[in-house]
Amino acid sequence: MDRDQLVEHLRFAAELGVTGTSRDPKWRARAESNARPSSSAVDASVPGSSVPVAVDVAPGAVSGDAASQLALIKADIGPACTRCKLHTLGRSQVVFGVGNPNARLMFVGEAPGADEDEQGVPFVGRAGQLLTKIIEAIDLTRDDVYIANVIKCRPPQNRNPEPDEVASCEPFLFQQIDAIRPAVIVALGKFGAQTLLKTDESISRLRGRVVDFRGAKLIPTFHPAYLLRNPPAKREVWEDMKLVKRLLTTGD
Repeated sequence: MDRDQLVEHLRFAAELGVTGTSRDPKWRARAESNARPSSSAVDASVPGSSVPVAVDVAPGAVSGDAASQLALIKADIGPACTRCKLHTLGRSQVVFGVGNPNARLMFVGEAPGADEDEQGVPFVGRAGQLLTKIIEAIDLTRDDVYIANVIKCRPPQNRNPEPDEVASCEPFLFQQIDAIRPAVIVALGKFGAQTLLKTDESISRLRGRVVDFRGAKLIPTFHPAYLLRNPPAKREVWEDMKLVKRLLTTGD
């Protein structure tokens, strides 16, 4: 490993809060601060189906520019969607998605948590702050990417979304993907990966794979909320994000 590669290696580790790469007390203090758990973090874990992971779904027909398409999708959902029972279970508002309509990189999580339900923006709690650091670790900002969830409304007590809720909301996520047409999609956590890939394989087995999905390369990885509870797993996410960066740079 040459000097430039080593510098990049350490920079990625620092951004993701990986411990053990420096003896500097400030480095360790920062890592411990990033690892503190949050009550607002969403637990991305729910069993899925048993359909094999290797899927290649053709993108749907999309007309017009991405921003206009997203606006139409958001209007179709409406500000007070009643398509599933979540509107009767305490959600405050629909959390549609946020970011660059022309993003080459898209992140897909599970569902809004308490902070997201309050602010109407995905990934703004402590898990979202860690996601921001992950994005910055590959020389991008939140304004460069697009962030959405499988479910647009918060389930009560952040429980796992139920099948009927997924059935009601998932088509809108697919429309978002088809409008944006990202080059790479990162599925965050077990629920997001299993839902998109129609599989019941564990996220530990799914992470790091590259799957063709609706015209993009999909890479499953651990959810930031999981990283807050299990800081050593940041190492695997770091490797996954290097793969993401390579795909964005070279396309392979």
